[in-house]
Amino acid sequence: MVDAPMAQKEDQRRPPRPKGGMITMPFIFANEATEKLAVVGFGTNMISYLTTQLHMPLTKAANTLTNFGGTASLTPLLGAFLADSYAGRFWTILAASLIYQVGMAGLTLSAILPSLRPPPCDGGKICQQADTGQLAILYLSLALAAVGAGGIRPCVVAFGADQFDETDPKQAAKTWRYFNWYYFVMGASILLAVTVVVWVQDNVGWGWGLGIPTLAMFLSIVAFGFGYPLYRNLNPVGSPFTRLVQVSVAAWRKRKVGAVADPRELYRNEEIDGPISVGGKLLHTKQMRFLDKAAIVTEQDAKDSPNLWRLNTVHRVEELKSLIRMGPIWAAGIILITAYAQQSTFSLQQAKSMDRHLSATFQIPAGSMSVFTMTSMLATIVVYDRAFVPLARRLTGLDRGITFLHRMAIGFVISILATLVAGFVEVKRKDGGQTVALSVFWLAPQYCLHGVAEAFMSIGHLEFFYDQAPESMRSTAMALFWTAISVGNYMSTLLVTLVHKFSAGPGGSNWLPDDDLNKGKLEYFYWLITVLQVVNFVYYLFCARMYTYKPIHVEKKLEGGFDGEGIGNGELGGIELATNKV
Repeated sequence: MVDAPMAQKEDQRRPPRPKGGMITMPFIFANEATEKLAVVGFGTNMISYLTTQLHMPLTKAANTLTNFGGTASLTPLLGAFLADSYAGRFWTILAASLIYQVGMAGLTLSAILPSLRPPPCDGGKICQQADTGQLAILYLSLALAAVGAGGIRPCVVAFGADQFDETDPKQAAKTWRYFNWYYFVMGASILLAVTVVVWVQDNVGWGWGLGIPTLAMFLSIVAFGFGYPLYRNLNPVGSPFTRLVQVSVAAWRKRKVGAVADPRELYRNEEIDGPISVGGKLLHTKQMRFLDKAAIVTEQDAKDSPNLWRLNTVHRVEELKSLIRMGPIWAAGIILITAYAQQSTFSLQQAKSMDRHLSATFQIPAGSMSVFTMTSMLATIVVYDRAFVPLARRLTGLDRGITFLHRMAIGFVISILATLVAGFVEVKRKDGGQTVALSVFWLAPQYCLHGVAEAFMSIGHLEFFYDQAPESMRSTAMALFWTAISVGNYMSTLLVTLVHKFSAGPGGSNWLPDDDLNKGKLEYFYWLITVLQVVNFVYYLFCARMYTYKPIHVEKKLEGGFDGEGIGNGELGGIELATNKV
């Protein structure tokens, strides 16, 4: 029998369990899953709620939906700023989840209380639209949900990736797999939303249909907070935007200073850069050399103490260069989101006009058609992770199989095919459904292709932003991912508005009519998006060809100590140099 003092000494010698790792994933995934259950559970069927419950015209409802999606994807910039600068990711996620909870509660009340909705249509024909007060409650609730999403979306994915120590080779390889499974969990939650939650909304009522995700959101907040002792929390290191402005100002103030011949003469300071470069220092690159002037040490700089508005380190200059290099790749994702957004607007209206019966008594809710998107996306993620990556790894030697730039390119091609097919299906729907409604399963190919495209493009985009962003700006990088979604949704609103305006003809004809799709030319709209995507793909290929991976010097944990290594962080475990291009 071991006496108490000896056992106590043994416990003292035993090193504390390192924080982070796979044990934290259930708590983090629970928060993301319920956020998606809430927003998708409402968003997928939102156009039905706005047109049938609030009696909005179709185009106004479609634009309300895309505007909400755009705003909820724009607010992550604010959330990322707060997380990276002051609060840290954990507290930002927790506070944002509470705000989201209030917004969802407001939406649930608006669906339960008759006074917050206009009365039912008189005889099914005369419909009174929602008044200003009712719309105010709706928009306020949506605004709170959008603000809450702004704190959750950029931080949850980065917070989850933070749980793996990239300086440890055993954990670094898990990072890219984390993104696949993060998206898988998110997709599974969306699948639950577009099946169970949408069915409840259509068949039981909107009170229960919104109350379920509201309750799920509350439970996720409790679970996420419960996991706090296990998390690996990285402290905020000040405003990244301030650092970017400082580099820009310093480079401008020294614009007339001659460039140095040897980059080793540029300013470096381990003490200043230490808090923002725990995972490794960014190395000097030859691109955008005008920014290097911010790191040139003049006679005045040598005399005075370091002033970051006049003199910046190489690492901080390279932070700005990294974000600038990411810009063109970021922009390429916008049109794909514009194409994807049509699934919850016009594709849903297509489904409502088609035969959705599985039996004489049961028909598929129109909002549940995105189940094809989710199942194809989930299946693609599993096949990609379990079969495609091991095979590609043998051919390329890369741990992740192919680069995220190649993965995104595959997604672009499949998305082009999806909108092309959607146009032909719309022709078939109108021509073949004049006497007997066409089966809704004709829409399955376009939904499935969008799901496959998302498994390639969106996850590749996510990996790209996290991997290529400076270490201290990863919440900001995740915000850029959601900002691309935001701009894509706003682009959809603009495109719908312009097409509706300029395609109007005599007798009320229009490509995108307000009431009856059979009177329109929706196929032309789909093919217009297809052409835009082809042009965008050519642009992307040029940007990907010219892209330079960020170079970084890291110290990897080895047996008995550390080993310094310079790598292009775009390839985990590789030794890609800054000049390598894909």
